[in-house]
Amino acid sequence: MLMRTDPFREFDRLTQQLFGDATRPAAMPMDAYRSGDDFLVHFDLPGIDPESIELDVERNVLNVRAERRNPAPEDAEMLVAERPSGTFNRQLFLGDTLDTDRIDASYEAGVLTLRIPVAEAAKPRRIQITGGDAGRKQISG
Repeated sequence: MLMRTDPFREFDRLTQQLFGDATRPAAMPMDAYRSGDDFLVHFDLPGIDPESIELDVERNVLNVRAERRNPAPEDAEMLVAERPSGTFNRQLFLGDTLDTDRIDASYEAGVLTLRIPVAEAAKPRRIQITGGDAGRKQISG
């Protein structure tokens, strides 16, 4: 079994509590896979207002940005603050084989899903083979 540990996780959580958004952006876990002619990416963004999500593509770099605000009023005394708030950022480098002009995005049950089609030029295609005299050209000279 593979276990992934992050020894700085508690330190990051404490510094974020002390300094607010001055530390690095909170994590944005994701899964990515290819299914048929589509490349799918799922980002976990629970509690995010869909209006705060920004997506843009520039030169095959996909930028995802979202913001979750702290739900407690400003004058409230926080007793426990384990849920990350602030700005979430993630960059993905997309290959030339993906059609970045046709990216489809949806947000449901706290998961942002991107469907990126494989470019037509990158799809496997069958090449017709001709044989015999029908496939030869005559060269006259």
